[in-house]
Amino acid sequence: MERFETKFAVLLRDDLAPWQALNVTAFLSSGLTAAVPEAVGAPYEDADGTRYLPMLGQPVLVLAGGKEVLTTAHARAVGRGLPVAVFTADLFATGNDADNRAAVRAVPRDALDLVGLGVHGPRNAVDKVLKGARMHP
Repeated sequence: MERFETKFAVLLRDDLAPWQALNVTAFLSSGLTAAVPEAVGAPYEDADGTRYLPMLGQPVLVLAGGKEVLTTAHARAVGRGLPVAVFTADLFATGNDADNRAAVRAVPRDALDLVGLGVHGPRNAVDKVLKGARMHP
């Protein structure tokens, strides 16, 4: 297995319903991909020549933790200047991108009700940001 110099990770609050965890992971992964487009690999193609969309060229680790773990990880990531994607509980009640951005904008950083965050950066920095989290079951 190739060892990458950087790490992509998604941290989920550990009390999410399965559908919520999957939805949050998908949204946060899209944010990380948009922030680091050079990490996207080449398109896929099967033996019949059918083409498929490219994906990130390295794994995305999915971790879980309590509300405090998310709050601490968020503060660490922002403090280190790492690219961060956030998903707050308020976003479960919105239905489009504009409303999602408005819901986040309405709340001060330290008061965000985080249910997930995505982060990318050097391996060591991401590991320090996510200290206290565990691999998602």
